[in-house]
Amino acid sequence: MTNVAILVSGGGTNLQAIMDQYQAGTIRDISLKVVVSNKKDAYALERAKKHNIESRWILPKDYSTREEYGTAMIKLLESYEIDLVVLAGFLVILPDNLVQAYEGRMMNIHPSLIPAHCGPGYFGLKVHEQVLERGNKVTGATVHFVNEIADGGPIIAQKAVEVREDDTPESLQLRVMQEAEWKILPQAIDDFAHGRLEIQGLKVIHK
Repeated sequence: MTNVAILVSGGGTNLQAIMDQYQAGTIRDISLKVVVSNKKDAYALERAKKHNIESRWILPKDYSTREEYGTAMIKLLESYEIDLVVLAGFLVILPDNLVQAYEGRMMNIHPSLIPAHCGPGYFGLKVHEQVLERGNKVTGATVHFVNEIADGGPIIAQKAVEVREDDTPESLQLRVMQEAEWKILPQAIDDFAHGRLEIQGLKVIHK
């Protein structure tokens, strides 16, 4: 059994997709131990409560340094004996000590086909606005392991989504979630739980 923590900042649509597929049996052999937010009022915490999953928050502003914040996060995750940390719309650049503590055991979903439209400052609608401004014909989503470089860790899975001529950032965001994010993130969690992912340098081998 793989103990999983989900880190969130906002509405929790990816969290909902994970919970739905867990209940449907698509994700097996995991235990959703805790949902953690950097915001007290994140609606994702309400979603967790409705599914009887513990919800907690740790606010970065309550700590004098990023390292102290990272230490607090590590202590919280260790108290739940977490095996896998999933960043599902967690809009915080993680402290190095937290990343190092869960190296190879922390994954993130990003709403573009990395290496396009990623790195510091690229999140949420900003990504989709940039896709439309650049005239991209294809976009998508990426699940990757987390390292010290923002959106720079080994790629686990990607799924492409067509960009339509009448797209707005909002319509594109929704379609990327529906057609890509909500599919590849739950699958990546299941793959991890069943030992199908092996990191070799900057590559992920599917076994």
